[in-house]
Amino acid sequence: MSDGTLKVALAQLDLLVGDVQGNLARVLAEGRRAAALGADLVLFPELTLSGYPPEDLLFHRGLRAQVEAAVAALAAEVSGSSQLPAVVVGYPEYVGSAGAPQIYNSAVLLRPQGPAVNHRKSCLPNYRVFDEKRYFSAGTGATVFEFNGLRVGLLICEDIWESEPARAALDAGAELLLVINASPYEQRKQRERERVLRLRVREVGLPLAYLNLVGGQDELVFDGRSVVLSGEGELVLRATAFEESLCCVEFYRDERQRVSVRAWGEPQIAPELEPEESVYRALVLGVRDYVNKHQFPGVVMGLSGGIDSALTLAIAVDALGAERVQVVMMPSRYTSQMSRDDAQQQAHTLGVDYSVITIEGMFAATLAALEEQFAGRKPDTTEENIQARCRGVLLMAISNKTGRMLLTTGNKSEMAVGYATLYGDMNGGFAPIKDCSKLLVYRLSRYRNQLGRERNEHEGADVIPQRVIEREPTAELRPDQKDTDSLPDYAVLDAILEAFIEDDLSVDEIVARGFDRAVVGRVLDMVKRNEYKRRQAPPGIRVSRRAFGRDWRYPITSGYRR
Repeated sequence: MSDGTLKVALAQLDLLVGDVQGNLARVLAEGRRAAALGADLVLFPELTLSGYPPEDLLFHRGLRAQVEAAVAALAAEVSGSSQLPAVVVGYPEYVGSAGAPQIYNSAVLLRPQGPAVNHRKSCLPNYRVFDEKRYFSAGTGATVFEFNGLRVGLLICEDIWESEPARAALDAGAELLLVINASPYEQRKQRERERVLRLRVREVGLPLAYLNLVGGQDELVFDGRSVVLSGEGELVLRATAFEESLCCVEFYRDERQRVSVRAWGEPQIAPELEPEESVYRALVLGVRDYVNKHQFPGVVMGLSGGIDSALTLAIAVDALGAERVQVVMMPSRYTSQMSRDDAQQQAHTLGVDYSVITIEGMFAATLAALEEQFAGRKPDTTEENIQARCRGVLLMAISNKTGRMLLTTGNKSEMAVGYATLYGDMNGGFAPIKDCSKLLVYRLSRYRNQLGRERNEHEGADVIPQRVIEREPTAELRPDQKDTDSLPDYAVLDAILEAFIEDDLSVDEIVARGFDRAVVGRVLDMVKRNEYKRRQAPPGIRVSRRAFGRDWRYPITSGYRR
């Protein structure tokens, strides 16, 4: 180690919540790899050992015992091995009795020589998907340590989104900042992150390294894209998005005796991603990690010939490979030949296991069984729902028999207004496009086809047949049915839903944007009336500022009137 320089490796890893021993093994392996590259210090993500977010696992005494044993084992490895550099590792820190401990979101510096240094996260986010005040106590005071002659300030995620922790570190003598994070993906999030980081740099005048987690965890996807900024706010490093990486920089004391930073080894500034590419890659990673971390052999899904199932199939194949994807076309008396042909064409293009099982017999038998109950009543959505539930029975049976997880194909627009059938097309274990509006589904489909052309995939055939994108959307549950029979045009519907769900606007404020009051009122009534369905829907990948799931907590029973 040389005085006045510090080579830091940023280990952007995909970790598994609750797998303490597995996560420890990743730390040791990446630590040795970084040491071979010449690193003095390796940063690991927020709550490395427990994974993020551990939620109520934190209350289990067994998790505490495993985490404490892992910290002790890691400290012994670092102090007793010439193959490991110093490490900064996130972990839940328990203080007090087993019955009612205080828990801190902490980071510990362990090094071959010198005492350990511990930092407790002081800013605990409690908004959107974050619920840290339920679990953690807030730390107080700055954490600054000396390493290779440089004074290093240590922060955790939300600490850098507020001004006070960075200023406190500066006041305590810090000359550079290291920040470990578990910052989840949403559209346009990276631009906002880098804006905030540059603001902190301008405030304190210190270079910083920002390491982010990568990988899927239930509804959340962590996109990585770790960054390093100079003390002037210049971008020195941006790691790849949605992939693991080990990136290196060197902090050094310059001729002005200030700490500067430069690329070490291969310079890496990954490009910014276009919106559709970033969302699509988030969806692919989310599906891959959900299926693989649950150890499913693959997935099964219904393929209707419509755009939602077509996009879901493309995502599944990109995530898992065609050999792990099974699709079933389940026509009824209302299914058009176009839908049958387009589903078969896409399945053939992508090379997935494809079969056709008609629901006509099941549908007719169900109607016959209910004939007496339905006597004197006109057909309505009841008969439509029966068709969806026939398909749900078949898909769940295949899922149970094969062990493959069932993917649902509903989008956010449908989930918002209840244009979906409980125990039918809502059946399944995971909903990849649950947070994608209908208009976003179209944009993603066009993006995926364009990507396929650029890659020259499938001998020039589109991944999603062009006719699927161009046709008017229909559920095909009655003759000549169109989505617009039940819903406003999607351009209108999606704009109203975004204003209500993501922006929390009132009826008057939405109307002021140019929408008809009666249409707005009808849409909002559908959203409120169908909360009970959303509570029973499978989890899906969050890509917006507010998704149905952990950051949408709307009452099912409510007397609120607009």
